[in-house]
Amino acid sequence: MSRQTFLTQNRSILWFLLALAVFALVVTVMSEAMGNGMISTSFVKTLGKTLCLMLVAVAMDVVWGYTGILSLGHMAFFGLGGYMIGMWLMYARTEIIVTESLRAATIPPTPEEIHDAIGTQIFGVVGSSEFPPIWAVAHSLPLQLLMVVLVPGVLALVFGWLAFRSRVTGVYLSILTQAMTLALSLYLFQNESGLRGNNGLSGLQNLPGLDDMPQSTLSLAFFWASAVALALGYVLFAWVVSGKFGSVIRGIRDNESRVRFLGYHVESYKLFVFTLTGIVAGIAGALYYPQAGIINPNEVAPIASIYLAVWVAIGGRGRLYGAAIGAGVVSLLSSWFTGGGAPDIPLGVYTIQWTDWWLVLLGVSFVAVTLLAPKGIGGLFDLVGRSHPIPDRVGDFGPDKGARRISEGEEEK
Repeated sequence: MSRQTFLTQNRSILWFLLALAVFALVVTVMSEAMGNGMISTSFVKTLGKTLCLMLVAVAMDVVWGYTGILSLGHMAFFGLGGYMIGMWLMYARTEIIVTESLRAATIPPTPEEIHDAIGTQIFGVVGSSEFPPIWAVAHSLPLQLLMVVLVPGVLALVFGWLAFRSRVTGVYLSILTQAMTLALSLYLFQNESGLRGNNGLSGLQNLPGLDDMPQSTLSLAFFWASAVALALGYVLFAWVVSGKFGSVIRGIRDNESRVRFLGYHVESYKLFVFTLTGIVAGIAGALYYPQAGIINPNEVAPIASIYLAVWVAIGGRGRLYGAAIGAGVVSLLSSWFTGGGAPDIPLGVYTIQWTDWWLVLLGVSFVAVTLLAPKGIGGLFDLVGRSHPIPDRVGDFGPDKGARRISEGEEEK
């Protein structure tokens, strides 16, 4: 029997990367930056943000669809990544503005005076002028990029270690992740948090030192960065869920007690998946918010993580491409319905305005998919994948009568 390679066992990876590359090239050619102008700069930003949401949805699918952990807190890691890169963007941008304004002074300002002026400019909105300790490395881009990985990763590691070592599972673990998100959101709303409270961090779309670069070119660069991050993240997670490791985490999802009885340290597998996906979610957030231009505590609210779970469910959990498609489709539809693109429907005595009814439509779609099409949108692509059926085998996959059957293998294919 010939030995299959990683890519031949996961043909969906090549199809996904091909579709992503074609999509990126089409958007590039039709963008204002390339002179065509058929796709506006604002819509290029929307597409770039959508790619970031697709990446965090793929991470969520590994946690929920493959490992069986319904996390209602992964958008907290997404938001933290945005806050970390936003701190450097605000500091560096404000430093340029302050330096230029003080340049005309008779006596050149000292570094301490510049630092104090930057603090006043950033934190004056919350009645302060001193930098909190968490801004200690905000002046350094390499260190702040490191914080993009470390802060979400450490939070996921500590929370996961405390939860998994206590063997909290099921709905109780979901409630704990939601409580963590709510606590973080409430903390960020406070002015004492050091992140400007309800005001959040703004002006993130203005990259320091690139004032001469048009927004059309800058938005396209972020779009490509988001596309590359999605491609790399997809390949990474496809590798994680394949092979022996993937079989173990799927076993944890289906029967955790049995996997533990077989000698596997279940908590270590869960902790690795939870931490890795938290880090990737933070990286996705660091790419998302410079395109959005602003981040505030509302972005970390529990409802955002609930939306993320809905996207994955609609796309089809347990399928990486399904999660990505679900997030992309729902995100773009949300922008269309809530942005005034969808026309209102007059019904005589009442007019349906989609800006008010979009969440109702989303909820109905979620219920319909759960009841009528549990495999989600990704299930439609399974019909194409079944064109090469699994060869007939005799007996069980394992040595005993309780082992997985060929029918079970076909369901996972």
